[in-house]
Amino acid sequence: MGRTSDANERLMDAALHLIWEESYGGVTIDDICKRADVKKGSFYYFFKSKSDLAVAALERMWLNESKPSMDNLFSSSVEPLARITSYLQFVYQKQSEIKAKYGKVLGCPVVSVGSETCTCEDEQAVGGKIRELFARKRRYYESAIRDALAEGSIESCNPAEKAIALTGLIEGILTQARILNDPEVIRSLPDLALRVLGAKSLAVAGKA
Repeated sequence: MGRTSDANERLMDAALHLIWEESYGGVTIDDICKRADVKKGSFYYFFKSKSDLAVAALERMWLNESKPSMDNLFSSSVEPLARITSYLQFVYQKQSEIKAKYGKVLGCPVVSVGSETCTCEDEQAVGGKIRELFARKRRYYESAIRDALAEGSIESCNPAEKAIALTGLIEGILTQARILNDPEVIRSLPDLALRVLGAKSLAVAGKA
């Protein structure tokens, strides 16, 4: 099965990619083991179930990929609204690269998994992890919105409510891009976000 020391990591990578490319419900443990080149018996050495693996894979994705990117893009050294627009430009670039590589827009893996599992009683652990990841990302948005409000670059608002609205905009546009298989749908996100936030000057959209 390859090196035992990295078998669990290969299982997490395989699970995340398969679930993102296809669907959570349509991917089996056999599919994951085949993609990871790991024997099924070894799967159960590391994980109790597919949901156990999904939770671990999502957390690993957050720690290794999402959080470092968010920490960099939402650094306090960057102007508040530029944090958001730079992040959304990054989202557009990433989805364009995914379309070029896989031939299809994959959208957000958290939303993809969450839309299948969050109302399923048998997948409460996965649903809980999805909600946790949503809350973590939303805190970055809310922090930037609070700073923008403090410096007077957006209209008066409730930052927590605006963060929820911004999250809805972002995930809704990403879902549309996946349905239409067109990353160009995402290109307008920075400008749309500034409008939702009530930015006093749309000129900040071009700032990095």
